[in-house]
Amino acid sequence: MKKAKAFLAIAMAATLSMGLVGCGGSADTSAPAASTPAENAGTEAAPAENSGTAPAETVTAGTMDLNVMLETPVESLDPQQATDGTSFEVIANFTDGLMQMDADGQAVNALAESYDLSEDGLTYTFHIREDANWSNGTPVTAADFVFAWQRAVDPNVASEYAYMLSDIGQIKNAAEIIAGDLDKSELGVTAVDEKTLQVELNVPVSYFLSLMYFPTYYPVNEEFFTSCGDTYATSPDTVLSNGAFILDSYEPAATAFHLTKNNDYYDAARIRLPGLNYQVIQDSQQALMSYQTGALDTTLVNGEQVDQVQDDPEFMAIGAGYLWYVTPNIDAVEELANLNVRLALTYAINREAITADVLKDGSAPTYTAVPMEFAAGPDGSDYSEDQTRYADVCAYDADKALECWNAGLEELGVSEITLDMVVDADDAPQKVAQVLKEQWETTLPGFTVNLVVEPKKQRVEDLQNGNFELGLTRWGPDYADPMTYLGMWITDNSNNYGLWSNAEYDAIIDECTTGDLCTDAEGRWARLYDAEKLVMDEAVIFPLYTQCNAEMMSSKVTGVEFHPVAINRVYKNAVKAE
Repeated sequence: MKKAKAFLAIAMAATLSMGLVGCGGSADTSAPAASTPAENAGTEAAPAENSGTAPAETVTAGTMDLNVMLETPVESLDPQQATDGTSFEVIANFTDGLMQMDADGQAVNALAESYDLSEDGLTYTFHIREDANWSNGTPVTAADFVFAWQRAVDPNVASEYAYMLSDIGQIKNAAEIIAGDLDKSELGVTAVDEKTLQVELNVPVSYFLSLMYFPTYYPVNEEFFTSCGDTYATSPDTVLSNGAFILDSYEPAATAFHLTKNNDYYDAARIRLPGLNYQVIQDSQQALMSYQTGALDTTLVNGEQVDQVQDDPEFMAIGAGYLWYVTPNIDAVEELANLNVRLALTYAINREAITADVLKDGSAPTYTAVPMEFAAGPDGSDYSEDQTRYADVCAYDADKALECWNAGLEELGVSEITLDMVVDADDAPQKVAQVLKEQWETTLPGFTVNLVVEPKKQRVEDLQNGNFELGLTRWGPDYADPMTYLGMWITDNSNNYGLWSNAEYDAIIDECTTGDLCTDAEGRWARLYDAEKLVMDEAVIFPLYTQCNAEMMSSKVTGVEFHPVAINRVYKNAVKAE
């Protein structure tokens, strides 16, 4: 038990110390009033000295909403069904979990006023705040968590993130329920009384508290859910808030929606924004123009725009934590089942050209399956600091690419290959996809890539359903441990898009999650590298870059917190001046 708690403390402290710096951001995760100019990227920005400290009465309610740009629409407001970062951010605005992140990225109490952990590390007992209520006036209870978590593992709900409770959270009986072998009522979570929640684990989980601020673990009021029927989480009338804001304007696929401060929130004195006004703008030039006219307080910029604004004191590069990669459909596409073809594709990628010449936002070329600067080991070092670890199979090498390509063509008995690659309709992914197409077709004779541009929701569905050949996609860390990535390539994991399966890999992951190594931090770390090596040697994915967000943030705004894990932006300490 002590070892598990110590490992969590090290991991979360290291997340603070290195979570943003490598992408040109500050080690302080609060946005400064005026960040350092772009030429100082990589140094610490000025800290947000007033973040969370100015008296609430300096803000006039209803007159200074924060105007926020989103690249993509919200996909779902159901915490057990949402799968994308945009949805997670919005859900977290109006819902609290048992724990939340502080400005340093550490897990601190939210709806849980306190918790106890048994000596063997297998039983958590959470004590829920007496002053935590839903926006309809009913109290938040332990039963709300039991209902929500049972929904998450219910095969009839088919939550994509069900594995967060089984493979990742290791909650007792979760895996058996997901497999259909036990009823959801057998899940190891119990409402001892109205305000006491007991959680039983299969094995000690060092990062368990950090899972508690992930939306899949958020509570749902069963009576309200039942009253909504199939319309749950589709409108302001069909969601309840227990968090900092209340959703008061929204419809599915909305390009604009609004949240207002929840004056009945248990921590309402801390919330100094009267509201959040979201605008979905997928054209980057339009978004920048909206920012320059004052219609937006914060927006993303990319590519050539960065050249235009990099000297502006309101420009900053913030580590977003996402790994962008290409996933090949190994299972269904004969050409991509060939290892030499896959290796040729990854060798032919010039990642430095993508980040330096196309993105220009501080994103870092990445040559590992687990990206940099979000997970720290027992010694406090970054898990993926060594980006040359797999250089023999993941590097830009046109000669090796051609050698593998020719070998692959010979093995397949063909002289040319044509493949489709699905890509999001957003600006940056399309630009990256165009460069990948050019690099591949230039380096690999006889290769043709057709780009299939789709809305993000459709692209995700196609990947999940195996309806693709190549896919340009991304994954953000849900918690501060390499398993948030390595867990994806377990056989039959819903995010294992290429349906790769390797018994040795599965055995290593089992060893690290439920075997002897789950409480041996150093031994576990070493075996996770063994698992990652299998992914890289087999070219299961082609890593591209670890994303930074090049952002403009109005100098009137302070206290927005940026995190590379789980919830990327948090507004509970944000202030917008007159």
